[in-house]
Amino acid sequence: MKYRTLGKTGLKVSEVGMGTWQLANDPGCWVGSDLDESLKALHKFVELGGNFIDTAWVYGYSNSQPDRHPSEELIGKFLKDSGRRDQLVIATKVPGKNMKWPAFKNIPISKVFPNDWIEKCVDDSLRSLGVDHLDLVQFHVWQDDFVDEDGWKKTIQKIIKSGKVRYWGISINDYQPSNCFKAIDTGLISTIQFIFNIFHQKPTEKFLPYARKNNIGLIARVPLDEGGLTGTLAVDTRFADGDFRRNYFSPDRLPELIVRTDRLKNILRSEAKTLPELALRYILSWPEISTTIPGIRKVKYAIENTSVSDGRRLSDQLMSELKNHTWERNFYDDCYDPWLKNSNFVEP
Repeated sequence: MKYRTLGKTGLKVSEVGMGTWQLANDPGCWVGSDLDESLKALHKFVELGGNFIDTAWVYGYSNSQPDRHPSEELIGKFLKDSGRRDQLVIATKVPGKNMKWPAFKNIPISKVFPNDWIEKCVDDSLRSLGVDHLDLVQFHVWQDDFVDEDGWKKTIQKIIKSGKVRYWGISINDYQPSNCFKAIDTGLISTIQFIFNIFHQKPTEKFLPYARKNNIGLIARVPLDEGGLTGTLAVDTRFADGDFRRNYFSPDRLPELIVRTDRLKNILRSEAKTLPELALRYILSWPEISTTIPGIRKVKYAIENTSVSDGRRLSDQLMSELKNHTWERNFYDDCYDPWLKNSNFVEP
């Protein structure tokens, strides 16, 4: 496993991290997780050198059990059983109190991230993870107009001073890579988590240079396009009820996806033998990236994903060729409303 510096935090993180949205099931989003297998995947990931684990207060959350945070709790069990807390960088996220994804314009941060809510969620995460401090806490949604209010700034500085959180970051809205520049300029934000993959290359235009200039740690999420870039989907693929990909990859979208992934398979060569390998190597070929976090809930994927971290980067020729495979679109627009409806999310 190779390691990179997480921006101005100075933390050394494995360049392949572990995303945990689907780790412990999530009502209306992900189903079918086997908790024993998820624990084994965590152990295997760390055994193979992975040290960056990304989770969130809301992963697995249900109004029927408002005090439970299943993904964090499962990671907490792993930390307790393994005794490896000091070897790992643990990142989590504070959701908007209004439980809306993405954050909308004209709704002030005092409604989305009131000060007492930020503090509550940090304390909840500390408890569910069973740790005395968090290496990184990220705002789970964002609008850059939030910087016009000062409450959150004072609150996160207070929490840092308390020792509960070392660094703060933002998980920016889907496909809005520039919607964080004003936040970066405050100097209070150390990392940005954002969508980046072969299909969505827009961040390379303005966002990566801006982050590099400001020494921001970059966490690339959705590297495999929610499974679209695994090369395993077919035109007749159907997802189970409760899996948000049932809408994300609806039957009318799959034919175009298959055409595009088939084209990518046609350019596989010695630099990458499988589509997931190509997708991860593409991201890691950008030196600005600190880590990428494919979702992992099975041992086999922990092994396959971490094996890409071997120091090899794609050639300039292949990187140039991949520019022809961009596919800018936002399938999440049809997912959030059903997700929120199915999950029965209300303001806690």
